[in-house]
Amino acid sequence: MTVRIFVPRDAAALALGAEKVAKAITQEIAARGLDAKVVRTGSRGMFWLEPLVEVETAEGRVAYGPVKAGDVPDLLDSGLLQGGTHAFSLGPTEEISFLKEQTRLTFARCGIIDPLSIEDYRKYRGFAGLEKAIAMAPADIVRQVTDSGLRGRGGAGFPTGIKWKTVMDAAGPQKYIVCNADEGDSATFADRMIMEGDPFVLIEGMAIAGIATGATKGYIYTRSEYPHAIATMTEAIEIARGAGILGSSVMGSAHAFDLEVRSGAGAYVCGEETSLLNSLEGKRGIVRAKPPLPALKGFLGRPTVVNNVISLASVPVIMDQGAEHYKNFGMGRSRGTIPIQIAGNVKHGGLYEVAFGLTLGEIVDRIGGGTATGRPVKAVQVGGPLGAYFPRALFDTPFDYEAFAAKDGLIGHAGITVFDDTADMLKQARFAMEFCAIESCGKCTPCRIGSTRGVETADKIAQGIEPEKNKALLADLCNTMKFGSLCALGGFTPYPVMSAMNHFPEDFSPAPMVEAAE
Repeated sequence: MTVRIFVPRDAAALALGAEKVAKAITQEIAARGLDAKVVRTGSRGMFWLEPLVEVETAEGRVAYGPVKAGDVPDLLDSGLLQGGTHAFSLGPTEEISFLKEQTRLTFARCGIIDPLSIEDYRKYRGFAGLEKAIAMAPADIVRQVTDSGLRGRGGAGFPTGIKWKTVMDAAGPQKYIVCNADEGDSATFADRMIMEGDPFVLIEGMAIAGIATGATKGYIYTRSEYPHAIATMTEAIEIARGAGILGSSVMGSAHAFDLEVRSGAGAYVCGEETSLLNSLEGKRGIVRAKPPLPALKGFLGRPTVVNNVISLASVPVIMDQGAEHYKNFGMGRSRGTIPIQIAGNVKHGGLYEVAFGLTLGEIVDRIGGGTATGRPVKAVQVGGPLGAYFPRALFDTPFDYEAFAAKDGLIGHAGITVFDDTADMLKQARFAMEFCAIESCGKCTPCRIGSTRGVETADKIAQGIEPEKNKALLADLCNTMKFGSLCALGGFTPYPVMSAMNHFPEDFSPAPMVEAAE
């Protein structure tokens, strides 16, 4: 029986040498005449162990990592095909604590299946949710998604079911499903992992959304910096179309739905839904004033659902297992699971899917293992470049939309960046303003001008020029940007700036400049 060896084709694994490892294994297998083959998968999300190599045994998969191409001959000599012991042995993959303690619903197949194999996808209950949706009335699909408590996983946390119902009830000759895959936040990679590791789950989720709302056309809008994700999604769509999953008759039903991938130039502001829609229409990516809402007048002025990748990829399990099954996970109004992305100066960086409710301290210290440098954790930024900096004093905050908002923070796309005690929080505040100034679409004055003045003011504080006056000015600028900006880019930039000022005041009081002696 042919032994299967699994090597990721995920972009993070490729960056760490996975392609060379896969090639070395293939060459060694051929040279030794072994009855084995290499299967390319997505990543399991344990990036400190990449490239991760797994082998299928009678007892399940056994993992080895991180493996380099030069390690392959020794691995095979040590009985890799039988799951033999080696210095890189990690034991049964599912028993690795980082994986074992997760609740993988959305990412249940990621790292396990061949991303472009419909047979693999079906083997792990793929398309079961779509099959059930086809047999339901659109209103019942929307009700199930609403009852599950699913909220937007792209940042705002808006209830998905309400958005779907608005589009379902809207009048229009054509409706659209737009997937926001413009993953631009620092420390985020969940969307990319789904598109590269389990693309059919996104296709299935979008098809269900189409059936529920009466939309027959969908677009996946992603950034040009994601070439591997674009290639995998494009091929998966072609495969799904060829298998009758997409097209004029979805799985032989009366429903039509088709998809295509569109890539943008990588403007951060195009992660905001109206800027995204402008870009998708071939216009400059600038924010639209609301109302009208995209659900009523979105793409080409037609009713449009705009959801994040993870929101849409969570729908198939809700349709398959039921609203109550999904709703049973989580806390408060934050239901289901959240794929937390752990990055920055951290020992165990990667993706950790779990029910809402873990504290920030548990995520950083126990799961992330603390800093990679071994130094104390000083700050953790949650929610990308627009997220607040939390000090250790706030590490008891549960991972929950409302709990973070109550402490002037936001979960956003659930990216976590860890900083040790060498970080200068004044520099981080300046970076937030600089980032906003560079990425601003320029449409509104508070964002366009406020961020530029913010950089200048932070520089004055760093130079010791009237520090108290300039700290007050910086706070005033943040207040104006927060309440006067048209979108979250300018509106949320105050979160990192003010949290840095409030929680790390010592970094905003630089030592006075000493004049050189004559």
